[in-house]
Amino acid sequence: IDAADEIEVALNDGRKFPARVVGRDPETDLAMLQIHAPDRLPVMTFANRDSLKVGDVVLAIGNPFGVGQTVTMGIVSALGRSHLGINTFENYIQTDAAINPGNSGGALVDANGNLVGINSAIFSRSGGSMGIGFAIPVSLARNVMEQIIRSGEVTRGWIGVEIQEVTTELAQSFNLPEARGTLIAGVLRGGPADRAGIKPGDVLLAIDGQRLDNPQQMLEHVAAMSPGGKASFQMLRGHKPVELAVEIGRRPVPGQGRPQNPQ
Repeated sequence: IDAADEIEVALNDGRKFPARVVGRDPETDLAMLQIHAPDRLPVMTFANRDSLKVGDVVLAIGNPFGVGQTVTMGIVSALGRSHLGINTFENYIQTDAAINPGNSGGALVDANGNLVGINSAIFSRSGGSMGIGFAIPVSLARNVMEQIIRSGEVTRGWIGVEIQEVTTELAQSFNLPEARGTLIAGVLRGGPADRAGIKPGDVLLAIDGQRLDNPQQMLEHVAAMSPGGKASFQMLRGHKPVELAVEIGRRPVPGQGRPQNPQ
């Protein structure tokens, strides 16, 4: 729906309705639409948050290549896929159910018809399905939906740092006992981290006592925090442990005045 002049929602019975955008979240590639139908429409049940397992049968619903509504079947190949470079926040369900161009935004459902994800992307050398498709998990989609319903937008925590994975080589150069944590590669001047005293070269190990082993965990943890609240950041500075209280800021909307990469 990005940059669309008009949006139309087509139902499986052939009816079509104009839609309006209630809210959008570019960092997860999700948007919420509203239509007005003359009668009550059936609704889909959300699956339980932790009910999906690798090997479960799933069905992908969509309109591939514009041929009309289509259902394909496969299994869950993996959970928690990230580092794909698709969106800022990634925690994808991987499935081998055939997903092709036109399936994006369609439902991924379990064998009982419960919604488990939103089809989002494929890995392909040819442009067609190669059995590696990715779906946004329903837990993430539901959080985005509820925030948009409540306030019209998605609000996330932010501290204003550039982060980097602690590789084995970096761990050796910093004399760390193991390759885990998040290296603070840069600090935005005047941001929450800068005001709290976080410095480039610090290695973040935990927030409020919760161990965070990599940048993705750190990003998701901070984003889930409420702006204005305070959190204790446990870090290593050189060989010394450091603990700092950080007031969480509000994550800027991409493209509106601040760099997109600082977390």
